[in-house]
Amino acid sequence: VQLVESGGGMVQPGGSLRLSCAASGFGFSIYTMNWYRQAPGAGRELVAAITSAGGITWYADSVKDRFTIFRDNAKNTVYLQMNSLKPEDTAVYSCNAQWIKSYWGQGTQVTVSS
Repeated sequence: VQLVESGGGMVQPGGSLRLSCAASGFGFSIYTMNWYRQAPGAGRELVAAITSAGGITWYADSVKDRFTIFRDNAKNTVYLQMNSLKPEDTAVYSCNAQWIKSYWGQGTQVTVSS
């Protein structure tokens, strides 16, 4: 089982990034997929979630209307499009697959700074 995130980096406030999480080794299409983040000194925060078929999405209030989660089950990949980034979005972002079991990626660093 593998979840591999990519797309992180450093961006100026107001900028955009798209994170990807490529999954392998399990039935991706039946899992709810989540994006979490953890800022330095803070706990892990659920940022966005999407159901298996993509019909329902959920966002934390702090990212609503700025972030979009979507998935491509044919490519076993979930994405997080992040727009209008703020310094407080700086964190390690990790994807999580949740069904009967829970799987985690290693995380990708997002830094928003001028």
